[in-house]
Amino acid sequence: MIDVILSSRLGGVPHGFLGRSGGVSAGILAGLNCGWGSGDDRESIAENRRRAVTAILPGAKLVTVHQVHSPNVVEAGDWPDDDRPAADALVTDRPGVLLGILTADCAPILFVDRDAGVIGAAHAGWRGAVAGVAASTIAAMEKLGARRDRIVAAVGPCITQRNYEVDHDFAERLGPDHDRFFTDGPAGKPHFDLESFVVASLADAGLTRIEALGLDTYATPDRFFSYRRATHLGEPDYGRQISLIGLPE
Repeated sequence: MIDVILSSRLGGVPHGFLGRSGGVSAGILAGLNCGWGSGDDRESIAENRRRAVTAILPGAKLVTVHQVHSPNVVEAGDWPDDDRPAADALVTDRPGVLLGILTADCAPILFVDRDAGVIGAAHAGWRGAVAGVAASTIAAMEKLGARRDRIVAAVGPCITQRNYEVDHDFAERLGPDHDRFFTDGPAGKPHFDLESFVVASLADAGLTRIEALGLDTYATPDRFFSYRRATHLGEPDYGRQISLIGLPE
């Protein structure tokens, strides 16, 4: 059974932060692996994506991008899966389109302005988050008629501060204004609170209705894929879960 995690803030809009259960992939990628960038069998990935669409908005056109840890946003188009634009967020006002973001520790963000009928989805790893992918997505939604005082956002499962150890150089790069997003870890290195940083970036961009689900991808291997966990276990590959939002026709 597919694990569909809903946001109370996005209620009434077809959406879901999907876990790894309910798919056909096997081995270390077992479950609903939707990442073309993995070494998984392409037929398995395609079937997992079909199941994901059916779970959220049956019959919709799934649109994803080639994620590159950037602040770049595109309006959803009709490109094929093997020719996706390099970007980390999508927006649309078209019914029947399902925006998809892949993650495996980074933070997925889903957006909606119900009154305008405009949605967005963003992939916020630390690079994209620091570069401003959240603000870029909001600005792109405004070009389609959304207003930031009406936009609602939800931040889905990602690695939590407890498990996100970083180097001292990383903390210094962000500067003292961001000290509140770090804590000292047991090994003497700082731990970064990605989720709180993303929430703060959304608030700084003018959003007032934000939900953070507080779900840890690293600590729950039966539920989520995790790049860092796979690395720590010495696994040669890792799966990607998908987060989806769409407008019904």
